[in-house]
Amino acid sequence: MSEIVNKVAESGLITLDLEAFYPQEEILSFDLTEHLFMGQILKEKDFRASLQPLNWSLYAGKTVALFCSADAIIPLWAYMLVTSYLKPFAKRILSGTPEEARKQLFIENIRSMDPVQFSGSRVVVKGCGDIQIGEYAFVEITSLLQPVVKSLMYGEPCSTVPVFKSKEPK
Repeated sequence: MSEIVNKVAESGLITLDLEAFYPQEEILSFDLTEHLFMGQILKEKDFRASLQPLNWSLYAGKTVALFCSADAIIPLWAYMLVTSYLKPFAKRILSGTPEEARKQLFIENIRSMDPVQFSGSRVVVKGCGDIQIGEYAFVEITSLLQPVVKSLMYGEPCSTVPVFKSKEPK
């Protein structure tokens, strides 16, 4: 009787799970709309007055997404002013909605990885998981790894879709 061989285990494939780069930190929102006259108009004096009594310490050590959900014309100084209030407390302030901020953090986490560790390797970027991951992350990981890997695939080690194969030996 022949021995069962796990060809996937012997293939030398490295599986990369993008969920490992997904930001875990809490992102708080700061919506400028709440400080606009009738939720639509920025009156400088009223805007400044609405910021004064806020308990900015609620943002201590947190990542804050700074945005305006209203379809209003917001002068750039307003974002600067709110940032100046948040800066002494917040760990980080990002422009955009919480979803956009999470995307920025996700891309930063991917970019922080040293691609050299995958030099000459056959890499499979895991396709399914518990977190829905946007195409931006797959674009980012492909851009980062393509210059160094021998081959890049998508899916699971037992069922991959070839994406890139180096023409030169690595």
